Amino acid sequence: MAVDEETIYREHPCFGPHKHNKGRIHLPVAPGCNIECRFCDRKINENENRPGVTSTVIKPEESLEYIRRALERCPEITVVGIAGPGDTLATPYALETFRLVKKEFPQLIRCMSTNGLLLPEKADELIEVGIDTLTVTVNAVQPEIEAQLNNKIIYHGKIYTGIEAAEILIHNQIEGIKKVADSGMLIKVNTVLCPGINDAHIEEIAYTVKDAGAHIYNIIPLIPQNELRDLHAPTFTELDNARKAAYPYINIFTHCAHCRADAIGVPGEYDIGSEIYMGRVNTKETFSHG
Repeated sequence: MAVDEETIYREHPCFGPHKHNKGRIHLPVAPGCNIECRFCDRKINENENRPGVTSTVIKPEESLEYIRRALERCPEITVVGIAGPGDTLATPYALETFRLVKKEFPQLIRCMSTNGLLLPEKADELIEVGIDTLTVTVNAVQPEIEAQLNNKIIYHGKIYTGIEAAEILIHNQIEGIKKVADSGMLIKVNTVLCPGINDAHIEEIAYTVKDAGAHIYNIIPLIPQNELRDLHAPTFTELDNARKAAYPYINIFTHCAHCRADAIGVPGEYDIGSEIYMGRVNTKETFSHG
C-alpha cells in the first residue's frame, strides 16, 4: 500500500513544509551516471558535505544490514533514500535495492532521486517497485540554458552534446514527471541555482514542472566547482529572489542540507554516515549531482 501524502509531509524530512525531527538513510548503491553536469565534481571522501559525494559504494544485498545498523543508532529514521552517488536509473542497482527494502522494511518511506533522463521508460518499474517519493533534478526547461549546464548525455548507447542533448533531457524529464505523477507518486523537483545562467529562468521552470505534476520545488544554491568553479555561489538575496519567483506556482522547500549520497541521521542535526559505512576503500568513481 502506498504511503499517503499526509504521512509523507509529516515523516519525510525533505518534503515537509517545515523542519521535522525525522531521519533518513541514503544508500549509495548507484555508481554510474548518464549525464555530465558542468558543476559536478565526483568524489569518494569523508569530508565534503554535498551531493555526489560518498565514502563508499555498496551492493544492493548489503543495504539491509546497513539499514539495521542505522536504525539501532538512529531510531528517528523514517525514510530510506537512494540519491546516488550516480544516477539511480543509469544502473539497475537502485531498483534492485528498493525491492529488498520493501520486503524487509515496509514501514520505511522509499525515496529516490534521478536526473530524469530514463524516467519515461522506467516509470512503470518505479511504480511497480513502490517508490513513495521521487525527486527529479531539472535545471532548465529551455535547451539553450540547459546546454550551458550540461556537457553531454549518454542515451541508449549514444553520446549527445549541446542543444540536442539538452532537448532530449528536458523532454524526458517533463514526460517522466507526467507519467509518474499520474500514478499518485509525490514528486519534488530540484534546481541548482546558477547565477547568470538559470537565475532568470526559475519562474518558467516552476510553472512547467508544476503543470507536469510536481508537488514541491527545492532551489539548491550552486557550489562553484568543476567547469563552473569561477561562478559565484548565489547570495542570500539571489536565492530568496528565486524562491519568490517560483512561489506563486508551487510549494517551496527551503531547508535543503546539501546531503551526501551516504548521509544517515537527522538533516541539520547530526550525521552518522561515516560511522555506519566506515571501513571502505577510498577510490575514484563516476558520480553525478543528485
